[in-house]
Amino acid sequence: MSTDLQRPRIRPYERADAARTLETFIAAVTRIAAADYTREQIRAWARPEQRDPESWHPEMNGRNSFVATLDGDVAGFSDVAADGRIDMMFVSPEQQRRGVARELLAEAERRAGERGAEELYADVSITARPLFERYGFRVEREQRPVRHGIELVNFRMRKRLTGPTAGAAGVRPIVRDPAEPE
Repeated sequence: MSTDLQRPRIRPYERADAARTLETFIAAVTRIAAADYTREQIRAWARPEQRDPESWHPEMNGRNSFVATLDGDVAGFSDVAADGRIDMMFVSPEQQRRGVARELLAEAERRAGERGAEELYADVSITARPLFERYGFRVEREQRPVRHGIELVNFRMRKRLTGPTAGAAGVRPIVRDPAEPE
């Protein structure tokens, strides 16, 4: 069992993480985001019956994906492209409010800065908007993407990076996994 004082550790996504990251995605959408979206919207977004770890892995592996762990278990995951685009960031409902999202955002910012990106940007759900705002992202515009015939609402949000290794505003330095090569 994790203690409240333990900080998440960040490491690269691995094939063995496919099932747990998929479970985290589905749980976060169906249990956390469900407070802000209709049942129909949640079904169109999560599509749990149409997803499996084998098809999920190539999606995750094709990005600059990484996971946050607590006690060795995946607590959340994210990714960041060379241009600073965060495509996905999800935290397990059981690990909410434990600093997982903060560490994931700090890692995304670090990786983007190392690749020369001048900003981070993401299409952020209603649910995640307050978190992203807390860490310096600003709403550029409201969007209404259609997924599987159902309109959703999200926000294009951006954050300017201040340097190649800048961390999210107010974020402590990242605790690296000692098993992860530099």
